[in-house]
Amino acid sequence: MGEPIQCQVCDQAATVHLTQIANNKIHKVHLCEECAQSKGMTDPDVFSLEDLFSPSSSQKLEAISVTEKLVCKRCGLSSNEFKRHGRLGCPDCYDYLKPLIDPMLGNMHKSNSHRGKIPHRSFDNLKLNKRLRELDEELRIAVKEERYEEAAVCRDKIKNLKKPPQIAADTVEK
Repeated sequence: MGEPIQCQVCDQAATVHLTQIANNKIHKVHLCEECAQSKGMTDPDVFSLEDLFSPSSSQKLEAISVTEKLVCKRCGLSSNEFKRHGRLGCPDCYDYLKPLIDPMLGNMHKSNSHRGKIPHRSFDNLKLNKRLRELDEELRIAVKEERYEEAAVCRDKIKNLKKPPQIAADTVEK
């Protein structure tokens, strides 16, 4: 065989070997049992290796030690508990554990902030309602300023937008 693999933290013989594939690259971490437990890495299903892959090993250790000390002031959830369970304790955890959560969200999603989704039909309704509000405002201003022709045009546009869609005669069968 060869020489035993050494722990990347303390240079003892590594007994915990973790592998992660991210962005089509394989990342491996080798740790002794003691270092793995102290870093909360004994559960590979929950722990993310992401914190360990900064350019230098001193930065790796610094990143680990900084994220280990994070605790939510509201519910008391620590970063180690979050790594173990994969769940946050309260809405404030997002703020207090931000250095740990942001890199993970950046890899999972296109953005670190949630912008929500709207179903297509609802989006059409939102656009229609917005346009109706705009026309109502234009109508109100036109009447106030005594521009009655413009007010009539706005009124007609509102009336047309509020009409139910017409069903084509050729689609209705008898």
